[in-house]
Amino acid sequence: MLAIVAPGQGAQTPGFLSPWLEDPTFADRLNWLGTVAGLDLAHYGTVADAETIRDTAIAQPLLVASGLVTALALFPSPADGFRRTAVAAGHSVGEITAAAAVGVLSAEQAMVFVRERGQQMAAASAARPTSMMAVVGGDPDEVLAAIEAAGLTPANNNGSGQIVAAGTVEQLADLQANPPARARLIQLSVAGAFHTVHMKPAVAHLARLARSISTHDPRTRLLSNADGQVVQSGKEYLARLVKQVANPVRWDLCLQAMADLGITGLLELPPAGTLAGIAKRNLKGVELFTLNTPDQIPAAQEFVHKHGDTSFASPMATTPSWMLVVSPGKGEFRKAAGVTQDGAIAAGSTIGTVANLRDTTEVHTTHAGTVTEWLVEDGDPVSPGQPLLRLYPAQD
Repeated sequence: MLAIVAPGQGAQTPGFLSPWLEDPTFADRLNWLGTVAGLDLAHYGTVADAETIRDTAIAQPLLVASGLVTALALFPSPADGFRRTAVAAGHSVGEITAAAAVGVLSAEQAMVFVRERGQQMAAASAARPTSMMAVVGGDPDEVLAAIEAAGLTPANNNGSGQIVAAGTVEQLADLQANPPARARLIQLSVAGAFHTVHMKPAVAHLARLARSISTHDPRTRLLSNADGQVVQSGKEYLARLVKQVANPVRWDLCLQAMADLGITGLLELPPAGTLAGIAKRNLKGVELFTLNTPDQIPAAQEFVHKHGDTSFASPMATTPSWMLVVSPGKGEFRKAAGVTQDGAIAAGSTIGTVANLRDTTEVHTTHAGTVTEWLVEDGDPVSPGQPLLRLYPAQD
């Protein structure tokens, strides 16, 4: 089973696009996305220095455009490629890359959204000096206690061995002065306390923008940073993208969902390395591929064919997702009373729950329709993205 992931802000390095831009097709596609974003992305991806591309308003569109154009190099026909992909996910701004890659947003919609996201988050960051710091190692409970004691937010939980603290520079200085035992602190190359209350001013603007964005449901399983769950509604995923700006990234739960699915290979889009490094610590036995240069494309395509197989891919890739209700995560499924075969069901209705040791999640329909077939029995164990119910959609 294959997972494809897209990195977040801080992964960018000076000149990382230089080898890619030797290909005229890549250069033309990047130029188009840069035109949509109103930025010279070729300049920022080749000759701009580290401080320049650290700017949130530049870094975020640069990362999303880079991921989307390299995905086209990897999969000349994205629909075919993602039929081999069991699950897709992005870290922070990488969620926009992932959403566009699996068809929730068009590339142009993604670039407008990330342009506004970057500008609004940069403006929020300018209101007061804030930043982020990775806490590597240490006892997880002691790390969280030290972060809380400094008045900081655990903005990114990246699994075993890394939690990212975010807040004001004064709060980060306090954490440095009182670090948790056996932990190493690393200042991140970001210019704001992302995924915290400091980003609230950006949320209202993005929410208004999102009301005018049309979406499609994803072609394969798409994980959410909010809770690691599979989201099958494009509309819901867009709403989560808006809220994500001021809420923590639970990459640990995304990793758990990948483990629950039994993925065997994980490919990280450029600039790759950060998420593969996290996966190495958390997904033991999973083969990793970091795609960073165009000469790696043949090997990357071989990796996709090795781990991605149409027989393993999500049924959402070949069956219209609006005719299926799928499980958001791993657990035991329990049917809701009153949902019967051949019965009508309204949009947003609860069809049951998925319970595991961590929590119990209600499963809702996205569309109205007639129940044509239950695909699981009451009490069955289910995996993330597994079809539960087939609907014949109601006519508008």
